[in-house]
Amino acid sequence: MAQETQYHEPPAAIRDLLLAPPTPRVSLSGDGSVLAILAVQDFPTIAELSQPELRLAGLRLNPRTNGPSRVSYAVGLQFKRLPAGAETPVQGLPVQARISNPSWSPDNKYLAFSLTTPASEGTAGRVELWVADVATNSARRLLATPLNETFGTAFEWVSDSQTLLARVVPAGRGPAPAADATPTGPAVQEAGSGKKSGARTYQDLLKNPADEHLFDYYATAQLVKVKLADGSAQPLGEPGVLRSVSPSPDGRYVLVRTAHKPYSYTLPISSFPQRIDVLDVATGSLVKTIVDLPLADNVPTNFDAVPTGPRDHAWRADVPATLSYAEAQDGGDPKVKTTIREKLYLLPAPFSGSPQELAALPLRYAGLTWGTDHLALVDGYRWADRHETTWQLDPAAPGQPLKVLFDGSSQDTYHNPGTPVTRRNAQGRYVLRLSQGGKAIYLSGQGASPEGDRPFVDELNLQTKKTARLWRSEAPYYEVPVTVFEGKKGQMELLTRREAADQNPNYFLRELGKKAQPLALTHFANPYAKFGGSFRKQVLHYKRADGVDLTANLYLPPNYKKTDGPLPTLMEAYPVEFKDKANAGQVNGSPYTFTRISWASPVYWVTQGYAVLENATVPILGEGSAEPNDTYTEQLVSSAKAAIDEGARLGVVDPARVAVMGHSYGAFMTANLLAHSNLFKAGIARSGAYNRTLTPFGFQGEERTYWQAKGVYDAMSPFNFADKIKTPILLIHGEADNNSGTFPIQSERFYAALKGQGATVRYVVLPAEAHSYAARENLLHMLWEMDSWLNKYVKTPAPAVN
Repeated sequence: MAQETQYHEPPAAIRDLLLAPPTPRVSLSGDGSVLAILAVQDFPTIAELSQPELRLAGLRLNPRTNGPSRVSYAVGLQFKRLPAGAETPVQGLPVQARISNPSWSPDNKYLAFSLTTPASEGTAGRVELWVADVATNSARRLLATPLNETFGTAFEWVSDSQTLLARVVPAGRGPAPAADATPTGPAVQEAGSGKKSGARTYQDLLKNPADEHLFDYYATAQLVKVKLADGSAQPLGEPGVLRSVSPSPDGRYVLVRTAHKPYSYTLPISSFPQRIDVLDVATGSLVKTIVDLPLADNVPTNFDAVPTGPRDHAWRADVPATLSYAEAQDGGDPKVKTTIREKLYLLPAPFSGSPQELAALPLRYAGLTWGTDHLALVDGYRWADRHETTWQLDPAAPGQPLKVLFDGSSQDTYHNPGTPVTRRNAQGRYVLRLSQGGKAIYLSGQGASPEGDRPFVDELNLQTKKTARLWRSEAPYYEVPVTVFEGKKGQMELLTRREAADQNPNYFLRELGKKAQPLALTHFANPYAKFGGSFRKQVLHYKRADGVDLTANLYLPPNYKKTDGPLPTLMEAYPVEFKDKANAGQVNGSPYTFTRISWASPVYWVTQGYAVLENATVPILGEGSAEPNDTYTEQLVSSAKAAIDEGARLGVVDPARVAVMGHSYGAFMTANLLAHSNLFKAGIARSGAYNRTLTPFGFQGEERTYWQAKGVYDAMSPFNFADKIKTPILLIHGEADNNSGTFPIQSERFYAALKGQGATVRYVVLPAEAHSYAARENLLHMLWEMDSWLNKYVKTPAPAVN
């Protein structure tokens, strides 16, 4: 039965938790001397979220601003000079500033950012380029012409710190094409070459020539060179659909990636034809067209498949003007057997010579980190067994055999060596931070262990391969390295973000390798002080029937006593695929993290007398030639049962009153648990996909197509088992879901199937919401729906009818 309803609000305790003040964001200057502190916007209203939105080529644009339609803005800016300076508000900003994309100049004296002016009656909105001066604590608009932020951040600093390159709305653009123009004919697509060209399930694609005209209108930008001194702008090159621009480290050239026709109606902008050009920054003239790539419509659907031809063009960060790029040697198909899967090339200015082969990789290329003339690190991976490798190479000796630095499984978090620490050089580019006279690098990592995550900073000698631990997070805190930098006296300093179960995250500074107490740089208040400041969390460790180790975070009501007995319970989870049993059982997370309750969290319900099993691990395991999803439902049910059994063993979970919830793939899990078990009294599924035939070219961690694994797709689709679902289920979906595979039609059809089979089901559509919900009114109503459902079917369920 269709119903119209007004917005509702949940109980006051839930409402107040949702609306608790957000914690500010920070941005550290490259030399570690200044911390920018950005106050964060509260949830937007439904009126703000409901502004006009264009959905074109996989993008979502606000036609009033020519920028993205969904942005989490900062609304205030302060500078703090480290280590002990005061937090000083930046002057000159509008009263209701909407700040995004902060970017430090290479000399760390200025912070550039986008400032969005919303549309109002009689005036159009726009995105402007602003800059804040650290020395004067003042900000000003730098460029009169509005930015074109169709593709995100629309400006880049040049290495002289006196110039920026920006993509702006072309002068004299004229009015937009009419979105409802009378069609001039049908939209036609055709295949028949015999080549397989399957594609994942994408949202917001172009549909017809009218869409193409709109896309060209809003996506076309002019590249300009902007002077910091006076905001004067010089056009560079011709207007085009400029997907990205990047100045060379020496500031003489700019790498421009331009999309062009023919466009696709089945693929997003990332697959459109694109031309890679190098322009002269002084004159704007074309120096060299590096390559013109065709539509990437024949890429296999495997996760580590790539287009043929050169790709991933980027500037080498440690030299003035040299391009690097990769090119697949297997036709882009990971199933092709070969000893050399990728080759890396260098092309130095003036780009007229032949590319120089840098290295040949046995795995798919995953990125380069530059260091010096004789040091760079290159990453490679293979999806099939989750294998990854990092090699050390000498850029001055191309073609030499690669030296393996790290090698293992991407899912083996216990043995992850960490990520190389980088620094920003004088040109504003990130390069390896070296020590021991260039013989060693720093590594930072999450430090996963059986006792939980304990982040660390190590020093690795590249010659001896010996590692020294310089710092590690210690109980009762959870502390994460943010960056390592050189202090004013030459000492190495470590900036961390530290939190505890009862302490909001804040930033601290310490001398690396010393035991002295760190210096607190920020003092962000606990947003839950009125609730006692924290929530009772216990990390549970238990086993599944097949012996796989599992964990869950148990939350209990503030005043709960063991004598209160077992409680109605809400369980939340999100399945993850694994290829190794030992890795599947590894512990992630920490008992010492501060519980910040997001809009999606189940922890709200401890205020309503529920026990909450949050992030109950659900590993889906397939070792050797077996794929994880071959036994998906069996492992799913076994994991859920193990969590409930452990809570019941502790005497806090009433196994007769348990609900399960999930978002996205967690919603898919929820529906499957109700279809294949009798463990739960109710389910809540938000923004899920329930019929896998609608995602036939793979989903989540499944890279086989429907035709390669028809039985798996059918067995995993709860839509096929609608007649088996007797447990009440609440379906919630964003009206404008933009996630691959979770079209709203998934919930619409699932609701129709359940209703047709006599199930107890409620379907709620949240206006204007995408895959992640945002509007204040919608979030409050969502929480009211969930609370009402839990109270009705779990907390005080009606007696069963015989």
